[in-house]
Amino acid sequence: MLNKTIFVVEDESDIQELIRYNLMKDRYLVECFENAESMIQRLNTKVPDAILLDIMLPGIDGLEACRRLRAGGPGEQVPVIMLTAKGEEADVVTGLELGADDYMVKPFSPRVLLARLKAVVRRRRVEETIAQKPLETQGITMHPGRHEVTIDGQQVVLTASEFAALYMLAGKAGWVFTRYQIVEEVHGPNYPVTDRSVDVMIAGLRKKMGSKGDLIETVRGIGYKFKGESDE
Repeated sequence: MLNKTIFVVEDESDIQELIRYNLMKDRYLVECFENAESMIQRLNTKVPDAILLDIMLPGIDGLEACRRLRAGGPGEQVPVIMLTAKGEEADVVTGLELGADDYMVKPFSPRVLLARLKAVVRRRRVEETIAQKPLETQGITMHPGRHEVTIDGQQVVLTASEFAALYMLAGKAGWVFTRYQIVEEVHGPNYPVTDRSVDVMIAGLRKKMGSKGDLIETVRGIGYKFKGESDE
């Protein structure tokens, strides 16, 4: 993990130091920020490999920061793991819907945090080396090398998780994939995530796809599939 840079946005000094210590021990390069504004400004000169973003922050909170990141700019495609002291499902769902790749509820194990961080960084590396062949189907064009998606000629911005899931489903139209298979494709094997998180991610993907979102069908009791042209 040499030379992988992680931005840590956390205003509680004890937690910030705990995260910084464990990341540096695992040979990450770490930059810490006490507020989201300074982190966003830093993105103009340095783009990290991932961002650990606390929700409760002074100034703009983590949810708003995530919204701004995904709205465009140098941090648009950077994996984001939300850190929150709130365990309520609504906070988790909101973060995922805004484009966060994962979340951790405080207090958390540094070992688990490192495992999840490695997963999102690894997934980005896999995306960068995936076959560069564009995928075109039913008005949808995907270019893995450029991480670009257009639907009926209009560009659509997807998170890394959404892109990987859509590429998997659309690439094998008609095939039924379980939630576990989708998680494995998006996060790697043995990744701890709930069915609810997968459903939220798919719901967000459908919404971004507009009328084409109906092409992703729910297969009750199993998972999801992408409707083939012969099913139209």
